Amino acid sequence: MVLTVFSIALALIVLAVLVKPACAKAHCDTMDGPTVKDGIKALETGNINHAYKWIEPAYESELKEIFDKSRKVRTLGPDARELADRVFLENLVRIHRAGEGEGFTGLKPHGVPMDEKVAAADKSIETSSLAPMTGLFAPHEMHALENKFHAAIALKGYDPDDVPAARKYIAAYVDFFKLAEGEEHAPGGHAAHAAGSHHQEHGSH
Repeated sequence: MVLTVFSIALALIVLAVLVKPACAKAHCDTMDGPTVKDGIKALETGNINHAYKWIEPAYESELKEIFDKSRKVRTLGPDARELADRVFLENLVRIHRAGEGEGFTGLKPHGVPMDEKVAAADKSIETSSLAPMTGLFAPHEMHALENKFHAAIALKGYDPDDVPAARKYIAAYVDFFKLAEGEEHAPGGHAAHAAGSHHQEHGSH
């Protein structure tokens, strides 16, 4: 048993080295970002559905294996917990970014300054109000953002264990944030993948 736990810990250490962070540019690539927050919630509650909503179904088994090992290792002590959590969170964000068709270079630490517009968009989603964004965007930008904002808010009250519904929310959420960050969402990104996955899941019933 001790050898097995040691082997798991060693594997996680090696993986942590392989995914050592450099720099990241996306909102979801920060330790203060929503993907990481949901990843921590998954680790603390033991409910991986909080993390599944950020990834495509095809990657669930990969993430589940890392999740289970991380949950075992984090019980060995404070240092092991910190390492295991970091490995899981790094991989969660990496897999999420892969689903968007984007590269991943690591997580930014807590407290990294966020762009004013992105911070306002974050607050708007949190409060379900566009007020924090007032005056930061041109009228034509606000019109486009308002449409995407309402699309996301309409899906916000999902059941965490209803993963398809949660993924629909994340797809709308990502679309909104991509526009707030100053870029349209890539056609092959998370929204398209989530929509395709949702269609396949319902088409199989």
